[in-house]
Amino acid sequence: MSELLFRTEDIPNEDIIDLFVETSQDRDVIEKLKSITPIMLVGSRGVGKSFLMKVADEEMHREFQHAGVLPVYITFTKSSLIHTNDKQQFTHWMLALICSKIIRQLRRKGLLANVPQSINVLSGGTYNDDILKIEEVAKRYEESWRNPTDNIETADIPNVDNLKDAIQEICEDLGLKRVNLLIDEAAHIFRPEQQRQFFTLFRDMRSPYISCNAAVYPGATSYGEVFQYSQDATFININRDILSSEYIDKMRDIVEKQADSDSKLLTEISRNKNNFELLCYAASGNPRFLLKTVGRAPKLSSSQINEVIREFYKVELLAEHTYLSEKYPGQKGLIDWGRSFIEGFVLPELQKKNNNYLTSDKQTSCFIWIHKDIPQTVKEALRLLEYTGVIQEHGKGIKSSMSEVGTRYLVNLGCLFGQEASPASSSLPVARSITPKKMTEFGMSNQHFSPLVDQIPNFVENDTSEILEGELNKTIDVLDLTDWIKDTLRGIDINTVRDILNATEAYLKKAYYVGDKRARLVKSAAIASVYEYLNG
Repeated sequence: MSELLFRTEDIPNEDIIDLFVETSQDRDVIEKLKSITPIMLVGSRGVGKSFLMKVADEEMHREFQHAGVLPVYITFTKSSLIHTNDKQQFTHWMLALICSKIIRQLRRKGLLANVPQSINVLSGGTYNDDILKIEEVAKRYEESWRNPTDNIETADIPNVDNLKDAIQEICEDLGLKRVNLLIDEAAHIFRPEQQRQFFTLFRDMRSPYISCNAAVYPGATSYGEVFQYSQDATFININRDILSSEYIDKMRDIVEKQADSDSKLLTEISRNKNNFELLCYAASGNPRFLLKTVGRAPKLSSSQINEVIREFYKVELLAEHTYLSEKYPGQKGLIDWGRSFIEGFVLPELQKKNNNYLTSDKQTSCFIWIHKDIPQTVKEALRLLEYTGVIQEHGKGIKSSMSEVGTRYLVNLGCLFGQEASPASSSLPVARSITPKKMTEFGMSNQHFSPLVDQIPNFVENDTSEILEGELNKTIDVLDLTDWIKDTLRGIDINTVRDILNATEAYLKKAYYVGDKRARLVKSAAIASVYEYLNG
């Protein structure tokens, strides 16, 4: 069986369209990303935000000749490595990165044969084919973790107004309709100042010649003073609907498109349809969860299904949520309460109710309802549970059985199945009978909220330099990498997160059976995992 790719960064751009499994919801999102309307894609890790952005990017490249819209895909994954004395470091880095990426894309399209005068604004001075000054500024910020006290010259970085004017002139000179920015990993959830600077820039960049789109995690709440949530962007939650009649078929297509035509996996999926269906439901619409669990249970036997559900959902996913408090101690109380709430009450309560429903031949539930006026601390704790994918918002303005208004959340089905002694033999009837009409309801003053009522979480920025130093010194075991890649790295004495950042492809080729292609693969996968890990 070929190794399944569960991280978008690992998929070559030319393969994105071939691996795309389209739903009507996906198509609607992609078309909105391609339009001039500013879009914020919201979702936990692995639900497909980056993938949809990549699809939109690739489609716009193919439509460029007749549409005249220049797509520029930018990832902010390196934001966690920016550590300088510059209070506006994130804004300066964003502007430098955006400028350099636009220039790079204009080059790739062959549009700089006759250089427009305004390109000098983006390049940080007189444009030079050999040396892109603005790109060097961006790189200095990205490597500032090595020497945080070094000063970075910002005089060459254009301000927002100059950038907008330059892009307008470039579009007019080159006959472009507009530039479409697709910003991935945009605003980090636990760094309020970074969030505020990002949302301010996002709003200020709006122009007839620039369309801005971004992918953010649930829980980003520090929008700043100028960004207006309801007016400055359209927010779209990305979650595949487990209640859709095409849900199982679409999730199967995602896996089968990655499997080789002669792969044993295809045979096992066909032979063990019920077990595969159970993993699809357990993923609760998250393609990465599905790909990772299928990769761990390639035979799809009942024993493998039981083991992977217990390990991945009951242990690892909840442990990942708890681990956030080690990196962000200011939110520890909220994080710990969230796990206790889900693990100690919500899951046992849903399991108990579903067992009773099934014996009475009634429909089942994986939904909870939360009153709209609960304490703010509880709202923040729920957003953190969304961030790790333990729950997902399923509807706002939903009325309870008492006709009060609140938000309905879907509880991850894998976590729910993990409560069973043998999920493979008992959980599928639950999944097939789910209805959103049945919800476990939590009113405004529910007793389970009392531990957070008087708690004031620390939402100020943590000492990120100290935290980063500790994270860089941790072993590669904390990273989401295959055993083969970890063994390869250890074989050449790459043992810590810092070692990966410092490693070159040339050094990686010292490992046994690692040539140019594999060195690039190992480097790419390792770096992507490091950025993902450092970002939370």
